[in-house]
Amino acid sequence: MAKNELPIAPVARLLKNAGAERISEDAKVALVEALENSATVVAEKALSYAKHAGRKTVKGEDVKLAVQSQKCKC
Repeated sequence: MAKNELPIAPVARLLKNAGAERISEDAKVALVEALENSATVVAEKALSYAKHAGRKTVKGEDVKLAVQSQKCKC
């Protein structure tokens, strides 16, 4: 199994905060993988927005735009 970037314990807390009473280990790992995949897509898109704007620095507005573009699967 590949090393995850996100730690499992905080992700498990997200599931607990969402109302889960018990969480299997494979559910924790699956959520970590899903979050990492989504975050990678958003990060790459935010980077492309920053580059398009002629910047090397990725700003919060780039990330927000990237998230919005992920929501809208038009």
